[in-house]
Formats: sequence, structure tokens, C-alpha cells
Amino acid sequence: MPVLTPTQVQLFRHNGFLRLPEVLPESLVDQLKNAILEDIKNEVEPVVRNANGTIVRVSNAIDRAAIFYEIAAHPLVLDPLECLLGPNIELIKNRHNHATLRTAQEKNSGLHRDVKQWSRTIFTVIFYLEETNLDNGCTQIVPGTHHLPGIGTSLYDMDWAQDLNAQILPVPMPKGGMLVIDSMLIHGPGDNKTPDTRMSMTMGYHSVDEINDVPNPKRIVVRGDGIYNGNDRNY
Repeated sequence: MPVLTPTQVQLFRHNGFLRLPEVLPESLVDQLKNAILEDIKNEVEPVVRNANGTIVRVSNAIDRAAIFYEIAAHPLVLDPLECLLGPNIELIKNRHNHATLRTAQEKNSGLHRDVKQWSRTIFTVIFYLEETNLDNGCTQIVPGTHHLPGIGTSLYDMDWAQDLNAQILPVPMPKGGMLVIDSMLIHGPGDNKTPDTRMSMTMGYHSVDEINDVPNPKRIVVRGDGIYNGNDRNY
């Protein structure tokens, strides 16, 4: 039986985001947090540092400890994604694929899209490893903006960008919660106003491209098969 109801699927198509119906087991979330903190402690590259030199992101997460992949490919995320992407799903290694510790030192960098054009959209899943709320900078979205035109360069080159700020919706999430967004949706992090972190992991997913017959090492099939249905082989 499908994990998502037709209503949930329609809400995602219309609004561009959906809180997934289940939360990850706390034991898995804690394992992932510990793995992230261990790599930060040991300065395992590649990492991103803030202006003070503090590590605030670990990149290339899938090639780190096994717990990163275990959560990224967990049925609690892939089952609902199958309702949105179909039975053959790829995880993308060169877009997102990181874990972030957002602190009060990192200020809101503004709204953005994860991709620029509809033909290249992916689905972004944010795994919340700590509760997120208005105080510690929960994700902010502008519902329905994945229907707006594609962009060539900067988001704010568009005439309609000035209308967005008044429509921002904060999305608080529980520890272990997962939020999927269409990557054309305009969104961004809020400011963390607390002395604590706001830890999360972000992964990108895509339907298997059935007309691409060139293996792509930057994509991992995490559900189904890497099918090829190009008509150059079946006339």
C-alpha cells in the first residue's frame, strides 16, 4: 500500500514541500550525530568552515561512516519518495550530500533554489537531527514558488523576487523529522538565535534517467534499477 495518500501527493505537487509522515528512530539519529561530531573533531575533509574557522559543514557525507548512507537510503525516506519519484530512485552525490551545524555565527544567507530550471529539478530531503523551531532557525519556504519561471543567474534578478519575503513560511520540525522539497521551491534557513547548534543532513534525489545510458559515478541507485529505455536500441 502506498505510504503517501493521494492528498499528500497532491499537496506536494501544489505546494512544493511535504513533511514526511514518519520520523527516524532516535537511536539512528544519535548515531549519525555522533559520526558527524567525530568527523568534525578529527577535521576529516572535505569540510566547510565559517569566518571564525569553525567547521560548520561536513561534505561528501555518503562516503563517510556507513550510518550516513543507512539513513539516506532508509525505507522511511525512500518509501514516500517512491510515491513521488517512481520505483527507480537515485541519490545524487554532487548536489547537497552534506551535514550542517548551523550556529548563531552563520547569518541567514537569503532565499534560494537548489536548481535553476524545471528540466533539472531534484527532490531535496532535509533530515533534522535536532528539533528545529523559530528560535534556532528552522527552514523557511515560500509555498508554490516551484511553479515560478526558471532563472538564469541570481534569484533576485527576477522581477517577482521582491514579493517573496512577505510570503515566507517557517517550517518547524521534530528531531528525526524529514522534509522533502521540490528543489525549484524558494527556501532558506532561518537565523539560529540560540547558543546551541541546529544540526541537519541534506540529500538530493532524482528519478533514474531512463534515456541516459552513460554510467554516472555521481549518482547511486538507492531503490529499484538503473533502467535504460532509449529507443536507439528498440526500434
